Amino acid sequence: MDITAILLTVAGLALFEAITSIDNAIINAEVLSTMQEKARKWFLLWGLLFAVVAVRGLLPWAIIWATIPSLGPIGALTATFSNDPSVIKAIEASSPILLIGGGTFLLFLFFHWLFVEPKRYGLWGERFFHSQSVWFYAVVSVVLAVIIWFALQVDSMMAFGAVVGSTAFFITHGFKQSAEQEEKRLMESGRSDISKILYLEAIDATFSIDGVLGAFAFTLSVPLILLGNGFGAFVLRQVTIGNIARIKKYIYLKNGAMYSILFLGSIMVLDSFGYHIPHWLSPAMTFATVGFFFYKSKAEIK
Repeated sequence: MDITAILLTVAGLALFEAITSIDNAIINAEVLSTMQEKARKWFLLWGLLFAVVAVRGLLPWAIIWATIPSLGPIGALTATFSNDPSVIKAIEASSPILLIGGGTFLLFLFFHWLFVEPKRYGLWGERFFHSQSVWFYAVVSVVLAVIIWFALQVDSMMAFGAVVGSTAFFITHGFKQSAEQEEKRLMESGRSDISKILYLEAIDATFSIDGVLGAFAFTLSVPLILLGNGFGAFVLRQVTIGNIARIKKYIYLKNGAMYSILFLGSIMVLDSFGYHIPHWLSPAMTFATVGFFFYKSKAEIK
């Protein structure tokens, strides 16, 4: 990758991380408003370091290392910058498993939003799909069956990767539902600031999985993912410190995030089957999609 591609990738990663973490920022802001100033500053400083280093840094590194164990811990970190033919061959052989798993996760995430989650309707057809929420499980089951069928024609491990991706979705979805209930209890009860900080760190780790898996649609380079997602997480903290109500006014940003997830998930699945996807397509699609819904939100405000 040349310097232009690297900058575009990092910018796309930062935007994707920030836009997919809006819900997380809202939760952070609401819980932080009930905490003392000292605790808020501690979370915004040390919590940022934990979010960037421990979650958005170690998680993609661990995923690549687990997917391509032959690289070892150091190789998993620097693999995409290596010119070693054996390393390149190992990445090419194992990356489809990672891509199809992450792509399946993102597709499930999009369909859950489209069918089940409450939303402001930004495009024609969203109201209809939302009214058919009972069909969510049928749709994702068919999607998974189709992906696995075609994956089995290529490599059984790819099919297993798709199953892992779907499993990861339901596990993290369960954690998110639990987090929503816990947030209500935290707001209603007089719990200590320490317990609230621990809750915020846990929910941040859960929400970050979406951004980490989506990052693999941009690049398999752990340093670039760390840089892009870390910058996006920093922007998220600044929004939390500032006026979160200002962000809430842009009512269609969540729509932009979810359609970006649809595009990135599709790109990852196609890439896993060997379709050549240019490096610039993922960040370009993210900027275009988020830009469209940002403009739509601004027009709604006016």
